[in-house]
Amino acid sequence: MEEIKLDVQVRKEVGKQKSKAIRRTNFVPGVVYGETKTPTVIKVERSAYEKIMRTYQGQNVLLHLNVMEGDKKLRDYSVIVREEQHDPVLDNLIHVDFQRINLKKEIEINVMIVAKGDAPGVKKDGGSIDQPLHELDVICLPTHIPKEITVDVSKMMIGDAVHVSDLVLPSGVRTKHDPKSIVLSVVPPMKEEVERAEGAATEPELIREKKEKEGEEGAEAPAAGGAKAAAPKAEEKKADKK
Repeated sequence: MEEIKLDVQVRKEVGKQKSKAIRRTNFVPGVVYGETKTPTVIKVERSAYEKIMRTYQGQNVLLHLNVMEGDKKLRDYSVIVREEQHDPVLDNLIHVDFQRINLKKEIEINVMIVAKGDAPGVKKDGGSIDQPLHELDVICLPTHIPKEITVDVSKMMIGDAVHVSDLVLPSGVRTKHDPKSIVLSVVPPMKEEVERAEGAATEPELIREKKEKEGEEGAEAPAAGGAKAAAPKAEEKKADKK
């Protein structure tokens, strides 16, 4: 993976209010840390940074960061983006954390897993792709970070699954992830679940009909009881006449 050059400005202004002022000038506050060196607070031009992120969307980007003070270059670092902070309401970028790295030392990083091709179990049999694992943590040199890990699903039928152990990783790339973990699988159509749901929907109606029937039978019982209760009164009238 090649390094993408990005110029940033050293930042002397710190604090919440200063950071707000920086964001109003098309810059984003940030910090560079790692490699046992003192963190460097910086600000990066929003448009330049977001252009790079759009170009390499969803991929890890290896950056060559030139730390500037005005037009003067102070130092440079090889970095990766460790964290972006976004406004919870507007979702615009408000802070970036960069991690310094040594190009000759392995790092551990997450890489996106992408399914490629059309699975016959989906296209012909109406199944669907279930992908519980969207990223894989890999260990490699920074220059060997893969853009993505692809999974060929073009021969997968319903019931087929791809495990971590089935993934083909590039040379120099390894993972500590559980090899038995399922990356993705082709699952059957939802027909059976829909039928169960429809069956559950009709059950209350059957229960209601049963209750109505029992109610009708119960309504006849008081009438019979009433006839029996009237008999003693008739006997009482006969006794009075005597």
